[in-house]
Amino acid sequence: MTDGARAATLSGPTPREVATHCPYCALQCGMTLREEHGQVTVLPREFPTNRGGLCQKGWTSAELLHHPDRLTTPLLRDPASGELRPATWDAALERITTGLRDVQRRHGRDAVAVFGGGGLTNEKAYALGRFARVTLGTRHIDYNGRFCMSSAAAAGMRAFGVDRGLPFPLADLGRADTLLLVGANPAETMPPLMRWLTEQRQRGGKLIVVDPRVTATARQADLHLQPLPGTDLAVANALLHIALTAGYLDESYIETRTHGFTAVRRTVASWWPARAEALSGVPVADLEETARALGTAERVIILTARGAEQHAKGVDTVTGFVNLALALGLPGRPGSGYGCLTGQGNGQGGREHGQKADQLPGYRKIDDPEARAHVARVWGVPADELPGPGVPAYQLLDSLGTAEGPRALLVFGSNPVVSAPRAARIEGRLRDLDLLVVADFLLSETAALADVVLPTAQWAEEEGTMTNLEGRVLRRRALRRPPPDVRTDLEILATLATRLQGRAPSYRLVHSKGPLLTASSDQAADAADPRTVFEELRRASAGGLADYAGISWERIDAADGVFWPCPREDEADSPRLFADRFATPDGLARFHPVEHRPAAEEVCAEYPLHFTTGRVLAQYQSGNQTRRVAALRRAAPEASVELHPDLAARLGVTDGEPVRVVSRRGEFRAPARLSSAIRPDTVFAPFHWGGAARANSVTNDAVDPISGMPEFKICAVRVERAATP
Repeated sequence: MTDGARAATLSGPTPREVATHCPYCALQCGMTLREEHGQVTVLPREFPTNRGGLCQKGWTSAELLHHPDRLTTPLLRDPASGELRPATWDAALERITTGLRDVQRRHGRDAVAVFGGGGLTNEKAYALGRFARVTLGTRHIDYNGRFCMSSAAAAGMRAFGVDRGLPFPLADLGRADTLLLVGANPAETMPPLMRWLTEQRQRGGKLIVVDPRVTATARQADLHLQPLPGTDLAVANALLHIALTAGYLDESYIETRTHGFTAVRRTVASWWPARAEALSGVPVADLEETARALGTAERVIILTARGAEQHAKGVDTVTGFVNLALALGLPGRPGSGYGCLTGQGNGQGGREHGQKADQLPGYRKIDDPEARAHVARVWGVPADELPGPGVPAYQLLDSLGTAEGPRALLVFGSNPVVSAPRAARIEGRLRDLDLLVVADFLLSETAALADVVLPTAQWAEEEGTMTNLEGRVLRRRALRRPPPDVRTDLEILATLATRLQGRAPSYRLVHSKGPLLTASSDQAADAADPRTVFEELRRASAGGLADYAGISWERIDAADGVFWPCPREDEADSPRLFADRFATPDGLARFHPVEHRPAAEEVCAEYPLHFTTGRVLAQYQSGNQTRRVAALRRAAPEASVELHPDLAARLGVTDGEPVRVVSRRGEFRAPARLSSAIRPDTVFAPFHWGGAARANSVTNDAVDPISGMPEFKICAVRVERAATP
């Protein structure tokens, strides 16, 4: 087999080829799937985000379609043995509907909760929010994107009035004269993006990376700032202080396009570089060089990612870099701006259409009377029957099974047993539920705890749309049908709604050319049809911040993606935002003064080391999928604990020796990996593994008061040789 193709043996008829997108990160790289003689081959496809390139995860993505671990029948927990056993769909659905009714009868509507995922298609995210609020009538719905993009989203909303990861096309990165990358390691998390960074440097641009580790991305940078974890905001304020005193600010832009700089000016006045160096460890000379590169270049882009955002002050940290971008006059300027690198495959679209606790479709606020009235009309229900805001993901998960919290949970596309902070506590909460239902195509660590497991279709077996990190709405196309006893998430939701309400949801359509129509007489089929769901999503989003009303499947196919907002089919879409105005009532961006504050948990004599988490090249998210792919498992077979050699020497630890990482919340064990890429006062581990190697057993569950983002990126730990009692 050539380097550009990977195959997986499958059953099914023959020669068929579809253009689609990789199921993993938010680049949504274009690829072609070809099935012939029982083989599915992944081929490269020229697409704007990846230009024919794919990472190892993309090349091997078809291997899961016929994996021996694939779930092909519902599973029910046997009360007698406590084991999960194969069951019929009728038995599984009856267990769910009976259980949900019983829980709501005894404890009220909010006693049932729904937990979604940032990898679900737009149609599934929309249908899940509709199902929770209309069929179940519960306010309790959130999703794992709360652990990914929420801090940047909140910062973007309060500064610009809208949250779109990149408000400009990805190709702009290659044209930037200076590119500041904060808390991101795309060389491992989204390798095809590195083509743009390579192009940027080949054109003579300067790449500056801010990261506590000497990552694969940092090694390619012209300048690497290596701050203590949790001090990025001090760095941001110091950079703005230097820009202010050196005369780099765009005073005209500040005057005509923004509000609130006076308060920010006062705040950053005290952030002289030496103060930031004392806190962060970043030398004054490096801070000054960075500010000069940002302030004197023509085209400048500032990007943040999880390293800056996954903190209990994540919103303020991102705001610090947004303030810097606004003060330099970057947003809306051709080839310049501020952006955020979205992580999950549909991290952007997944948060726009109703999965978040406080949102309705179109990025509408659920407590806004006009928003409620609009969506209620589309759904055909009274506005006062829609529930109010729920609570963010960690608060929801931590309340499960308690006297005040939900007693039943439905999980679609997420694995919180591995991905949630303080994961052992969350695992315990899941075990306390009266009913846990998980829909997945592999038995994840979360599914293994469930009372009912429902087998779902995979990415190459379903139609739908995804929205990538640029706000480009794309088409996911099915190569083949799912196995006989496997259903799509939309089919599952439609069937459950029918059983719970006596009828399927009635989707009302807006066709691209024609008036409002009602769905066909076969409501169950319509409710399970992704195109029908998307047509209603268009209507529900109309007039909202994330307006998809002018986006049809035909238009997506013709243009290979359409950027939102796009209110009308006969108007252009929006690849670039903020050229003339921001999405605020007066069109002006908002500055917000922000002060550095310590991490929620600081080091001490008992826990003297900083701990941070992240990803590795060959694995993805909770690892439920990638840990089962042979090539990826060979590349990254197990978890590890990255230690600086000086720290390892003090601990008496050798490379490859098992160590125990302990925090106030728990512990995990993994082999030590000695590397000078990490600071001597910091320990790093990837979070892709469960069981004894689960890194999130030790992470802090302190959350950002605005976004609800947990503090994944820093907590206090000690490291011991595993043999130590």
